[in-house]
Amino acid sequence: MIVLVAKYQCKLGKGDEVQSYLNEIKPYVEEHEKGCTVYLANRSVDDQDAFLLYEQYIDEAALEAHRETPHFKEIIEGKVIPLLEKREREVFTLVE
Repeated sequence: MIVLVAKYQCKLGKGDEVQSYLNEIKPYVEEHEKGCTVYLANRSVDDQDAFLLYEQYIDEAALEAHRETPHFKEIIEGKVIPLLEKREREVFTLVE
């Protein structure tokens, strides 16, 4: 199991727009990516321009496949990333 944790810090005031794009991508991930078992986007209660994404994939190949999907390229790379001040990503393996 591969876990990806991503932190997004939006440009000032762009949180609502980023949230709408994260809501837009979720159904595509759930329907088309069987290798993704969990895809959760969370918004900070203290900073409305901060997000934490928690994602679980069955293996590294499933994570890489996620990054190559048309919906990732269009929504995350094309719409979300331009609205961010900072983007941090960490990959973990599940402790069993």
